[in-house]
Parts: sequence; structure tokens; C-alpha cells
Amino acid sequence: MAATLIVVQGPQQGRRFTLEASVVPVGRDASNVIRLHDTEVSRRHAEFRRTAEGYVVVDLGSSNGTWVNSQRVQQHLLQTGDRIRLGQTVLLYSAEQTGADHDLAERINLISRGEQELGTASIVGKVSAEEGARVLADPSRAESLWAQNALVNLRILLQAAQVVSQVLDIHQLLQQLLDLVLEGVPAERACILLYDPSHGQWQPAAARWRCEEAASVDFPISRTILDYVAKHGEGILFSDAPHDDRIGQAASVVRYGITEAICVPMKGRHETVGLLYLDKRHPLSGNHEGLTLAASGTPLHHHLTEVHLRLAVALAHQAALAVEETRYYQALVQSERLAAIGQTIAAISHHIKNILQGLRSGMELLSMGIREKNETFLQQGWRILEKNQARIYDLVMDMLSYSKERAPNLEPCDLGSLIQEVLELMSGRISEQNVHCQVELTPMPGPILLDPEAMHRCLLNLVTNALDALQEVEDRRLTIRTEFDPNRHEVCIRVADTGPGIPPEKLGELFKPFVSTKGARGTGLGLAVSRKIVREHGGDIVVHSRPGQGSEFVIRLPSTAAISSRQERVQAERQA
Repeated sequence: MAATLIVVQGPQQGRRFTLEASVVPVGRDASNVIRLHDTEVSRRHAEFRRTAEGYVVVDLGSSNGTWVNSQRVQQHLLQTGDRIRLGQTVLLYSAEQTGADHDLAERINLISRGEQELGTASIVGKVSAEEGARVLADPSRAESLWAQNALVNLRILLQAAQVVSQVLDIHQLLQQLLDLVLEGVPAERACILLYDPSHGQWQPAAARWRCEEAASVDFPISRTILDYVAKHGEGILFSDAPHDDRIGQAASVVRYGITEAICVPMKGRHETVGLLYLDKRHPLSGNHEGLTLAASGTPLHHHLTEVHLRLAVALAHQAALAVEETRYYQALVQSERLAAIGQTIAAISHHIKNILQGLRSGMELLSMGIREKNETFLQQGWRILEKNQARIYDLVMDMLSYSKERAPNLEPCDLGSLIQEVLELMSGRISEQNVHCQVELTPMPGPILLDPEAMHRCLLNLVTNALDALQEVEDRRLTIRTEFDPNRHEVCIRVADTGPGIPPEKLGELFKPFVSTKGARGTGLGLAVSRKIVREHGGDIVVHSRPGQGSEFVIRLPSTAAISSRQERVQAERQA
């Protein structure tokens, strides 16, 4: 059973570690399988030990301890979603599913009509799907005041759940949640503060004022109240804030006339990520006479109550979950980005190293030729330099083509002429390898709208790959054939060779970047670039291959009419 650790907080944020061994030590020392660059982590801090139930984290007598979900532990069986804190580093644990529910479909049986019927006498009540929405839309129809308030709060919580699931931007999400808070709580102002672990401070993240005039005035918040809630981890309601013993007549509360306040912790799954603060002053600033809450119709001059406190706690929990999910997602994206960068650097470094070795060999031959005045060495060295210069050019062009998002610059092209240009460019190599080249061109109804430079590169990649494959066989044949399907409005280009073919297990990854079947000779970008170019034209490319029988790459492109209409849309969008 494998598991994953993602650094969600700390010096190595975004780093991903895989747990596969039976014992995985973690610490600051270089001898650890997982080495953390954190000065508060001990040299040998802890171990992850695999058991039948999963991985267990075991503290090895570290100075600052091992913490799981804010609890200090000596050893702990980990579950997916657990947060492990070692020093300043927080790791998110994720275990692969064991497939325990793989037979769920076999264990749950749907009874057919012939086996058993539900008699109408068993149905004691019915309600339409629209009834629930109708009741929530008009809570005043409830029979009692208690039921009305409960429906109001339920509606606000449902709306909060919708906001959390639909809004991706965390700042916009928090602002909308504050709007919902002010719909259900007769407060004058609302603010969300998030904890910044790097500075150890509460940072304002969102604020709302009920009165627009008050929004231009500073929003003072008593640090005494914040510190109390953060310390005790519980929501509090002040009905007479200046005389409440819990805050000891905080000067800011008295100075700014704050008479009532609610402050609750934003508790996520495992820790407090922020605070939700609401308050009101008497007399209310601005003109609130006769105004009521949008959700319940409660007059704004009513006091804050325990019901409002419980609603604030529930909404704060929703906000905390949203903040946690955003941070987890950001850490996951960062981890994937770092992994992609590492893979890219490793692949490019490998290819550049091979090219540099070729350049060095060529330069050594040139030096020998100059030193010994040997023209043969000079010619051999020069050919090696030219070959490796071309490899550098191809690598750079493939990287640029793959990384750059661009719309094709379409213009009328003669497909036959484009193919001939590619073959003329490769004619020297075709002759050198003694390859029999056959071109079969089907007449087209007219010029094809293509990006000639991009499609030239795509075909060049396919022809180059075919010639590379033909080096390994004696029967060397290359066939390029074009077809036109008037029914599907499609142009087809087939590039086939009689090479050794491609193993079936490699066909699925053939178009992925940095995947090559040619070893050190290939960059692994040619086919990825070719597919990208074809798809930018609205088409696709597929491969058919069997070991020992060669390979055929098939490019399918929309015909002239289809491409023309798309080009008109692109031009219209650019002009707009």
C-alpha cells in the first residue's frame, strides 16, 4: 500500500513525498529518506511505519514533538486527510484506496417488479420536490415563530453551501458569505480574519458594512476579543460589551461605542484557520430606522442572541472548510507544478548532455584535423557539429512549439507542395539510408486552409521518426498518402513505414511529452508537438502499429469549408 505526503506549509511547501517502504524516516539529517529543511525539525524526528491497517507515524523523541491534527502524539495510525506537523512543516497525508467497496454492485440488489411490489397502503405521506424549495422561499408560512427562524437559518446555510461549492476565488467567496451573515444576523458590520502562520498574526481577508456610509469609516476590532476567542477556541456573544468581564473593559470597545458583538473561531477539520467577527453600536450609525433583516424580517434594532451566535458558528465552519480546501488545492497544484518542472529539467538536461557530448566529439576531431592537417578528420568533425547543431535547433523549436499557446495562422495551401518540401528537405537522408519513398496524392477540391509553417513542422517530425525507425530494418519503405472524404468533410494524411513497429504497451503514452522510443536519439517532444499542431487546426492524429509490421500515423483535418468557417469566427472574435 502506497501513500503520499504533500507539504502544505513550511519551507518546502508544494513538495510531494511518496511512502512505499516499510519504514520511512523523516528529519533534518541527510540520511533520512524524507529530509525536511526546517530548523525546528530534529535530525531524526520521526518514522512512518507500514502496518496492516496503514502507515503509523512514530515520534523518535524529537525536541518539538510530532503533532497530528493539532494533537501531540507518540504514535498515531494515519487516515487520509490527516495533517502532520513537524516543526514549522505541515504535511497532508493521503493513502490509496484499498478497493474495499469494489463488490458494492454485487452486494446491493435492485428488486424487480415481479419479485415484490410496494403496496399503496404502505405510503403514508407524499411531498413534491418543489415543496421544500417553496417552504424555504417563504419561511413566514411556518406555523410558529421558532419554525420561521429555523427555516431562515436553514435557507442561509443552504445558500452558504452553494456559494462554497460554486465560487472558486477565496476572497469573493468570503465576501459572499459575509453577505449571508448580515442577512440573518442584525449586526452592523462583519469581518473575516485569517491566520497567517508565517507572521503569526490575524490578517483581515473580507469585510462588509450594512450601511454604505459607514464603509468609508475605519473598522476598529478589539484585539482583546480576538485573543480571547483564539485562546479558548469558542464562539462568544457580548450583549453588554463595555461591562463584560471576559474582555475587561477593553479600551477600544468603550472608545468606539461597541455595545454588542459576536466573535467565533473558523474551525476547519483539524484547526482554526480564522475568526468571524460581527458587532453593532448604539445608536446605530447611519439611517436604520424601520429597516429589517432581508432573510427573517427581524428589525435591525433587535439585540444579538444565542440563535445568531449559533448561525455565525455554522457559517464560520463553512468558511473554514472553504479556506482549507483552497489551501489544499493550492498546495496540490504547487506540488504538481514542481513535479512537472523537475521532470522537464531532467529530460532536457539528458538531451542537452547528449548533444554536448556530440559537440565535444566533433570539436576533438576538428582539433585533430587541424593539428595533423588531416582533411578527413576535419570533414568528420564538421559533420558531427552540424548534426548536433541541428539537434539543438530541433529541441528548442519543439519546446517553443509545445509550450506556446497559439491560434494557427491559416492560409490557402497546396498539400502536395507542402509534402514535397518536407521530402526535399530530407532527401539527403532518404538517399543515405537507401529508403524507397512513395507519395500518393489524392486530388483535393481546392486549396486547404492550413498554417504552413506549423504543418510543415508536424510532417517533418513524422517523416523524421519514420526514417529513424527504418534504420533498424533492411526493407526500408516510406509511404505518404493523402485522402479526401467529402461525406465527413475531412482531409487525411497518412505517413507509414516498414520499421520494427511500436510495442502495444507504449502506444498509450506515445504522444506524451518527453516519452520517446528512440532512447538517446529522441527528445520525446516531436509527437507531442505534432498532436498539438493538428489539434490547433481542429483535427487529431492517431497511430496504428504492430511489432514487426511497421507503423502508420494518420492526420485527420477538417476540409476547406469547415476550416474557413472557423477562421471567420476567429477573425470576428479578434475584431470584437
